[in-house]
Amino acid sequence: MSVLRLLAPALLLAGCATVPAPAPPAGPPPPSAAEILAAVREAGRDGVELVVAPLVDPQVADLRERAARAEAGGRFAEAEADIARALALSPGDPDLLQWRAELLLMLGRREEAAASAQESAQRGPRSGPLCRRNWTLLAYLREGWGEAENVASARAMGEACTIAPPVRM
Repeated sequence: MSVLRLLAPALLLAGCATVPAPAPPAGPPPPSAAEILAAVREAGRDGVELVVAPLVDPQVADLRERAARAEAGGRFAEAEADIARALALSPGDPDLLQWRAELLLMLGRREEAAASAQESAQRGPRSGPLCRRNWTLLAYLREGWGEAENVASARAMGEACTIAPPVRM
């Protein structure tokens, strides 16, 4: 009998326990790094803008070719190392910074990817394919971090990268 007296309050409290609410339905899964990279590269396809490419140091060109082969083979760490070496020879090159950001994304180093893309955006052109790649990557990264306001800002900056050609009559 005394056991029942001791258990009665516990049983009463157990009856008051609430059942957790069901989890809200999950939305679509976030895009993978490969899907983000494909979207970034698509945004960087040449449009109607005039793109001026500076002369490239032959050593940097060799490293770029090596990085392209490594990336095509799925060896992202090797490609990133080649681009890092190219950046040592050509510091601040916005195209190399963006490429490095994309490789860092594939390596799962998203904070570093964001920093590299941001630096590329600051140093690079304010219009054209590279500009669109910068802001598309930044928008995806910020979306993954739940920064809705920053996502909207990055998308607006990306849209501003495309300048319509003048109407010719």
